[in-house]
Amino acid sequence: MELLKLAAEWAKAEVFSTRFFILFALFFLIASLGFWQLGKSDLAKAYIIPTLVAGVLLMTIGLGLFYTNKSRVIQFEEAFNTDAPAFFQSEIERSESTLKEYTVVFKVIPILIIIASLLILFLNSPTWRAISITAIAM
Repeated sequence: MELLKLAAEWAKAEVFSTRFFILFALFFLIASLGFWQLGKSDLAKAYIIPTLVAGVLLMTIGLGLFYTNKSRVIQFEEAFNTDAPAFFQSEIERSESTLKEYTVVFKVIPILIIIASLLILFLNSPTWRAISITAIAM
Protein backbone atom coordinates (compact mmCIF):
# COMPACT_ATOMS: atom_id res chain seq x y z
CA MET A 1 0.00 0.00 0.00
CA GLU A 2 2.97 2.30 0.66
CA LEU A 3 4.12 1.88 -2.95
CA LEU A 4 0.68 2.93 -4.20
CA LYS A 5 0.86 6.05 -2.06
CA LEU A 6 4.38 6.89 -3.28
CA ALA A 7 3.44 6.34 -6.93
CA ALA A 8 0.35 8.53 -6.59
CA GLU A 9 2.35 11.27 -4.85
CA TRP A 10 4.99 11.12 -7.60
CA ALA A 11 2.35 11.49 -10.30
CA LYS A 12 0.68 14.37 -8.42
CA ALA A 13 4.05 16.10 -8.05
CA GLU A 14 4.63 15.74 -11.79
CA VAL A 15 1.18 17.20 -12.45
CA PHE A 16 2.13 20.16 -10.25
CA SER A 17 5.49 20.67 -11.97
CA THR A 18 4.00 20.51 -15.46
CA ARG A 19 1.96 23.59 -14.63
CA PHE A 20 5.26 25.49 -14.71
CA PHE A 21 5.94 24.18 -18.23
CA ILE A 22 2.54 25.52 -19.26
CA LEU A 23 3.17 28.85 -17.51
CA PHE A 24 6.54 29.34 -19.19
CA ALA A 25 5.02 28.29 -22.51
CA LEU A 26 2.48 31.08 -22.13
CA PHE A 27 5.31 33.54 -21.38
CA PHE A 28 7.16 32.49 -24.54
CA LEU A 29 4.00 32.71 -26.65
CA ILE A 30 3.20 36.17 -25.27
CA ALA A 31 6.80 37.24 -25.92
CA SER A 32 6.52 36.00 -29.50
CA LEU A 33 3.32 37.97 -29.96
CA GLY A 34 5.02 41.02 -28.45
CA PHE A 35 8.02 40.74 -30.77
CA TRP A 36 5.66 40.37 -33.72
CA GLN A 37 3.53 43.39 -32.83
CA LEU A 38 6.10 45.71 -31.24
CA GLY A 39 9.43 44.59 -32.71
CA LYS A 40 11.08 47.33 -34.76
CA SER A 41 14.70 46.18 -35.01
CA ASP A 42 16.02 43.21 -36.95
CA LEU A 43 16.93 41.43 -33.73
CA ALA A 44 13.44 41.88 -32.28
CA LYS A 45 11.87 40.54 -35.48
CA ALA A 46 14.29 37.61 -35.40
CA TYR A 47 12.87 36.53 -32.02
CA ILE A 48 9.36 35.90 -33.35
CA ILE A 49 9.91 32.36 -34.66
CA PRO A 50 12.31 31.05 -31.96
CA THR A 51 10.10 32.17 -29.08
CA LEU A 52 7.03 30.82 -30.85
CA VAL A 53 8.70 27.43 -31.34
CA ALA A 54 9.91 27.39 -27.72
CA GLY A 55 6.41 28.23 -26.51
CA VAL A 56 4.78 25.53 -28.62
CA LEU A 57 7.33 22.92 -27.51
CA LEU A 58 6.93 23.79 -23.82
CA MET A 59 3.14 23.80 -24.16
CA THR A 60 3.20 20.40 -25.86
CA ILE A 61 5.43 18.93 -23.16
CA GLY A 62 3.44 20.53 -20.36
CA LEU A 63 0.00 19.49 -21.59
CA GLY A 64 1.20 16.00 -22.53
CA LEU A 65 2.73 15.35 -19.14
CA PHE A 66 -0.20 16.96 -17.33
CA TYR A 67 -2.86 14.75 -18.89
CA THR A 68 -0.71 11.62 -18.84
CA ASN A 69 0.04 11.91 -15.13
CA LYS A 70 -3.48 13.04 -14.24
CA SER A 71 -4.92 9.82 -15.69
CA ARG A 72 -2.05 7.80 -14.23
CA VAL A 73 -3.14 8.53 -10.65
CA ILE A 74 -6.45 6.74 -11.25
CA GLN A 75 -4.76 3.86 -13.09
CA PHE A 76 -2.33 3.28 -10.23
CA GLU A 77 -5.07 2.35 -7.78
CA GLU A 78 -6.81 0.09 -10.31
CA ALA A 79 -3.53 -1.67 -11.18
CA PHE A 80 -2.61 -2.09 -7.52
CA ASN A 81 -6.00 -3.59 -6.64
CA THR A 82 -5.92 -5.90 -9.67
CA ASP A 83 -2.41 -7.33 -9.28
CA ALA A 84 -0.17 -5.87 -6.57
CA PRO A 85 3.07 -7.78 -7.46
CA ALA A 86 2.79 -6.81 -11.13
CA PHE A 87 2.13 -3.20 -10.12
CA PHE A 88 5.18 -3.27 -7.86
CA GLN A 89 7.38 -4.58 -10.69
CA SER A 90 6.04 -2.08 -13.23
CA GLU A 91 6.66 0.80 -10.83
CA ILE A 92 10.25 -0.31 -10.26
CA GLU A 93 10.81 -0.47 -14.03
CA ARG A 94 9.12 2.91 -14.57
CA SER A 95 11.18 4.64 -11.88
CA GLU A 96 14.43 3.12 -13.19
CA SER A 97 13.70 4.24 -16.76
CA THR A 98 12.81 7.73 -15.51
CA LEU A 99 16.11 7.97 -13.65
CA LYS A 100 17.99 6.87 -16.80
CA GLU A 101 16.22 9.59 -18.80
CA TYR A 102 17.27 12.18 -16.22
CA THR A 103 20.93 11.22 -16.57
CA VAL A 104 20.68 11.66 -20.34
CA VAL A 105 18.98 15.04 -19.94
CA PHE A 106 21.62 16.24 -17.49
CA LYS A 107 24.31 15.41 -20.06
CA VAL A 108 22.56 16.74 -23.17
CA ILE A 109 21.21 20.06 -21.83
CA PRO A 110 24.63 21.48 -20.81
CA ILE A 111 26.03 20.54 -24.22
CA LEU A 112 23.15 22.34 -25.97
CA ILE A 113 23.68 25.42 -23.80
CA ILE A 114 27.40 25.46 -24.65
CA ILE A 115 26.66 25.14 -28.37
CA ALA A 116 24.05 27.92 -28.23
CA SER A 117 26.48 30.15 -26.32
CA LEU A 118 29.17 29.60 -28.93
CA LEU A 119 26.70 30.42 -31.69
CA ILE A 120 26.00 33.76 -30.01
CA LEU A 121 29.72 34.52 -30.02
CA PHE A 122 30.55 33.45 -33.55
CA LEU A 123 27.41 34.13 -35.59
CA ASN A 124 26.39 37.71 -36.05
CA SER A 125 23.08 37.41 -37.89
CA PRO A 126 20.04 38.43 -35.83
CA THR A 127 18.17 35.19 -36.56
CA TRP A 128 20.93 32.89 -35.29
CA ARG A 129 21.51 35.09 -32.24
CA ALA A 130 17.79 34.97 -31.44
CA ILE A 131 17.69 31.19 -31.89
CA SER A 132 20.73 30.75 -29.65
CA ILE A 133 19.47 33.00 -26.89
CA THR A 134 16.05 31.34 -26.97
CA ALA A 135 17.68 27.89 -26.79
CA ILE A 136 19.64 28.98 -23.72
CA ALA A 137 16.50 30.41 -22.10
CA MET A 138 14.62 27.17 -22.51
